[in-house]
Amino acid sequence: MSLQPRLAFVQCLHPGGLHRLAYWEWGDPGCDDVVVCVHGLTRQGRDFDVLAQALQPQRRVVCPDLPGRGESDWLDNPALYQLPQYLADLVTLLARVHARRLAWVGTSLGGLIGMALAGLRHSPVQRLVLNDVGPALDPRGLLRIASYVGRNMHFASVEEAAASLRDISLGFGPHTDAQWLALTRPMLRPEGGGWRLHYDPALAQPLTAGAAQAVAAGELAMWQAYDQITAPTLLLRGEQSDILSAQTARAMTQRGPRARWVELPGVGHAPTLVQPDQVDIVRGFLLA
Repeated sequence: MSLQPRLAFVQCLHPGGLHRLAYWEWGDPGCDDVVVCVHGLTRQGRDFDVLAQALQPQRRVVCPDLPGRGESDWLDNPALYQLPQYLADLVTLLARVHARRLAWVGTSLGGLIGMALAGLRHSPVQRLVLNDVGPALDPRGLLRIASYVGRNMHFASVEEAAASLRDISLGFGPHTDAQWLALTRPMLRPEGGGWRLHYDPALAQPLTAGAAQAVAAGELAMWQAYDQITAPTLLLRGEQSDILSAQTARAMTQRGPRARWVELPGVGHAPTLVQPDQVDIVRGFLLA
């Protein structure tokens, strides 16, 4: 099996025009058993390289870069960097991949999109993995993320970038230097003899413009979506998470799809699904 993914694009619609959504594809392109893996707020689709390599003997794995990230186009209107646009884009992507059976792995923001999609009537999602996210988000974690999103960061070297990203990503848990460099390289783009982050700094605008009120208003809608999910659901929680509380995780095991909850020790927000034990948990659930 290939150790590198195929890069492809699909045109998506937004108010005022079109934009290209990039996605990375692993495995047999003719396989119609598909796993879609969607990253967190400031990340990109190559976060899932390790998991995708483990799944590709049995599944085709599709890992999009959400708009404003990675190889996808940036949006002219930053107010569109929100759940409705992401959901519309990924429905367009699903039409492209022609899945007979569809599973969804969503980390943080990717899990919110997955909940919204899986909760729709006639949803195609047949298995759902929510990685350290639920309908209710802890304000502590949101404030932490808001403190660094959109900062104009420039690095003299990949190693300097890796060290800086490691400092703001302690919740990802322990990684070897090689693992962390592999997670860092796709996050960077060359600029002015050095390196910058891959994403549009304007991603911060919807997060800072009344974010607390928006989160509170959205929580009820997300619980309603969660309660409509019928697909078997696996919930991963970092033991030290400041986004997904144990109280919310417990509630998710008692309502809606009654998720299977797995707590990951020594990890906060969010598990990277790089460590062998994390990969084994997700792979076992998806292939069961």
